[in-house]
Amino acid sequence: MADTKFDLIVIGGGPGGYVAAIRAAQLGMKTAVVEREHLGGICLNWGCIPTKALLRSSEIHHLLHNLDAYGFSAKEISFDIGKIVQRSRKVASQLAGGVKGLLKKNKVTVFDGAARLLGKGKIAVAKDGRDVSTLEAPHIVIATGARARVLPGLEPDGELVWTYKEAMVPKSMPKSLLVVGSGAIGIEFASFYRMMGAEVTVVEVLDRVLPVEDEEISAFARKQFEKQGMKILTSAKVEKLERNSGTVTATVDVNGGKERITVEKVIMAVGIAGNVENIGLENTKVRTDRGHIVVDEYLRTDEPGVYAIGDVVGPPWLAHKASHEGIICVEKIAGLNDVHPLDVTRIPGCTYCTPQVASVGLTESKAKQLGHEVKIGRFPFIGNGKAIALGEPEGMVKTVFDARTGELLGAHMVGAEVTELIQGFGIARTLETTEAELMHTVFPHPTLSEMMHESVLDAYGRAIHF
Repeated sequence: MADTKFDLIVIGGGPGGYVAAIRAAQLGMKTAVVEREHLGGICLNWGCIPTKALLRSSEIHHLLHNLDAYGFSAKEISFDIGKIVQRSRKVASQLAGGVKGLLKKNKVTVFDGAARLLGKGKIAVAKDGRDVSTLEAPHIVIATGARARVLPGLEPDGELVWTYKEAMVPKSMPKSLLVVGSGAIGIEFASFYRMMGAEVTVVEVLDRVLPVEDEEISAFARKQFEKQGMKILTSAKVEKLERNSGTVTATVDVNGGKERITVEKVIMAVGIAGNVENIGLENTKVRTDRGHIVVDEYLRTDEPGVYAIGDVVGPPWLAHKASHEGIICVEKIAGLNDVHPLDVTRIPGCTYCTPQVASVGLTESKAKQLGHEVKIGRFPFIGNGKAIALGEPEGMVKTVFDARTGELLGAHMVGAEVTELIQGFGIARTLETTEAELMHTVFPHPTLSEMMHESVLDAYGRAIHF
């Protein structure tokens, strides 16, 4: 018989859950994870990781069709979508196995099944609809994640209308797609399929794509997407979908006018909803608000001994945010003295489209709304030697400073490899860096990172190379 009593049980083995479990084990707690589907969660199996593998393939496809710029030529370039998908799934599988190994190494017990809270520190674990275990622990962490949001009348069917899951494993390459939603998920899929040669239309209900990003960065990115041949409709709403034999016709309201668009496939990317159903919340005092669990700054719910982390507690819906919340939650439970609540303005956000988009902190407009007098710095990729040498001259780095204190309020980037660069500004935000420290930092040459330095200098009228 497996042990059924633990110090801490985590419901869900995604990037929040498995990290929380490992940290708890490191702190000496007897720990268990209950996972109903895949260790690593949506992120590792159906999100962050396999999509990056797909996007890497699309980048290579794009490069192969632009070899002349680099002095090469090749004939009869083709791709096998089956092999591209197979590579993506192999990457996900390899990492899922790694998570299993990490949990075993840290002596975390894993239960295969769906968990349901019974109240008073008890959990029922069911497999195939039948209860197989009852577990007990004084501390229970809910890390059940989220799923694709469904709009009435626009429900995915897995054939003509896809969620991210079907979009990740196409059996053949569609010639045309409509992507509904232009957040990170929607734009990444739009970018992948466009780079692979499909005709892509993006519909966004708000007035710009990537609406959480700085307006200037969003506008720059849109121009690049349209330059690539992507059609973008903003302030637009899909009213209905007519499913035909092999095609879908969407009726789209664009600023009051109607437009009908016929495509082979539709990808729904209109946000996510927390997995709060069928986990026994009714047996507790846990509160939900608009489909997400309500927690305090240390991830505690209204039910003593029950906590929640990650996507199930709300935005930003990011794997690294979930992991960090898992650490905070467990360290607070363990009674560590140096635990600090999470400041979401220090969480970098990355979108791996072409060009990439990355940001941390406040946008220019948000900083002004909050009463800051700001200094803004900008530096274009065209002014950077490494960017030109790479053949990636389109992009921009933008920094936002408090004019009075010099605090770095935010940083926003669009262009090649900015998802790697942004962490420099992430560290700067955590250290509460001012322009002085950033100006005095020596950036290596020739690198893309020099643009970060120049953007800071530009905010104070001191840019050297532009």
